[in-house]
Amino acid sequence: MATTSQTTDARIAPLEMAPDEFRAAGHALVDRISDFLASLPDRPVTTAETPKEIRNLLGAGSLPEHGTPAGPMLDQAATLLFDHSLFNGHPRFWAYITSSAAPVGALADLLAAAVNPNLGLFSLSPVATEIEAQTVRWIAELIGYPVDCGGLLVSGGNMANMVCAGAARRAKVPWDVRARGMGGDGARRLRIYASAETHTWMQKYADLFGFGTDAIRWIPVDDQLRMRADVLWVRLAEDRGNGDVPVMVVGTAGSVATGAVDPLVKIGEICKEMGIWFHVDGAYGALAAALPDASADLRGLALADSVAVDPHKWLYAPLEAGCALVRKAEHLRDAFSYHPTYYSLGEDADGVPVNYFELGPQNSRGFRALKVWLGLRQAGREGAVRMMADDCRLARALFDLAAATPEIEARTCGLSIATLRFVPAGLTPGSKAVDEYLNELNTALLTRMQEGGEAYLSNAVIGGAYCLRACIVNFRTTMADVEMLPPLVVRLGRELDKSMRPAALR
Repeated sequence: MATTSQTTDARIAPLEMAPDEFRAAGHALVDRISDFLASLPDRPVTTAETPKEIRNLLGAGSLPEHGTPAGPMLDQAATLLFDHSLFNGHPRFWAYITSSAAPVGALADLLAAAVNPNLGLFSLSPVATEIEAQTVRWIAELIGYPVDCGGLLVSGGNMANMVCAGAARRAKVPWDVRARGMGGDGARRLRIYASAETHTWMQKYADLFGFGTDAIRWIPVDDQLRMRADVLWVRLAEDRGNGDVPVMVVGTAGSVATGAVDPLVKIGEICKEMGIWFHVDGAYGALAAALPDASADLRGLALADSVAVDPHKWLYAPLEAGCALVRKAEHLRDAFSYHPTYYSLGEDADGVPVNYFELGPQNSRGFRALKVWLGLRQAGREGAVRMMADDCRLARALFDLAAATPEIEARTCGLSIATLRFVPAGLTPGSKAVDEYLNELNTALLTRMQEGGEAYLSNAVIGGAYCLRACIVNFRTTMADVEMLPPLVVRLGRELDKSMRPAALR
């Protein structure tokens, strides 16, 4: 047992840092980060190292018995990350819908972590809670959604969609699903509806929320890869006639593969007439509703009962930052609120505060909103809209350049996504043998491009054709970056075709 004198001694905690030590380490790290950001255009997008090579950098030793000073340790960590990462902030990273992150967001995460508020409960995070509430209102305002909606920040698109769809389940299942579960009426099958182009969060939701993936009605798409509203209507009527219970229809504002926007106005009208929850997965494209030339269908997301939006996509926030918006806030409370005795939820003279644990699945919640809030304030509405418009303009320029380049077939351009494929001279698509070879060739081409580090794309399969896909949500991308891609595709494609083309196709 410690003596009295020992218990009154100052505590020595290995994780504490004296102000001068923290200041020196922080200044040194900020200097390195600043140099790194300035160097991004001159670096490869990725070093394409293998998992084994990366593991060898860290070694296989046990947890060290004794600690390491913060300054040298941070310097080593920075070197590891700067020299052995894939950089989604690189001006030629166009693979996935993960944006170049605003530098102010990195500073925001430092500030948020320093205060470390828990945004589950207002009393634990008073000003942070109100910043999140204002951020939610600003996002709703930006996309033309009612600013008095309910909403909260979550990790990303999967969770934003699931939170919204969780509210739909509670609101539209015709029994007390929280108490009785999904088997409350065994004679009636619950149904949810989405197009064949919907993101895979749909299967996760159906699985985790008890519907089962067989409950999903996959509605076919038209030649623009948009949900066919006429087929949706027929399927809903048939299912109701068979005694099934349609719960929710999911429309997409900006599909993952091509940026397609479903006919949201028509889908909204159908859902309103039939009393079905209308949700829009706008994780990528909802923010484009703020563009002056946004289509009527895109602006139709304002009709939805709920919308998922990802600020870490087209608001350029660092990961993680998704946002769930629900037209009526009480639907979120109905779906997620419980009142344990260990939370004091008293009302004060100004009314009941927002307690975010009541609006979503998390109790302990980090301060995600700060980086989004500061980014919106730094750019303003005009700046945010201009950056998105620039991304769309560059994607269209890439599509046009691809279309004008021999041996490249431009396939689609939607929002800020362009798709294309390499078709070498002397081959005409259409036969089974040629089409299979082109898929094989473009698959190898994508791998070669990703490993080379000059530009980083992903793929889309469109009508059975394997295509290269460039998604520009990157404020660092310039026209010069876009102009380098078609020659790169042709150069690498020719090299691969020379070694891969079967003799029968020569």
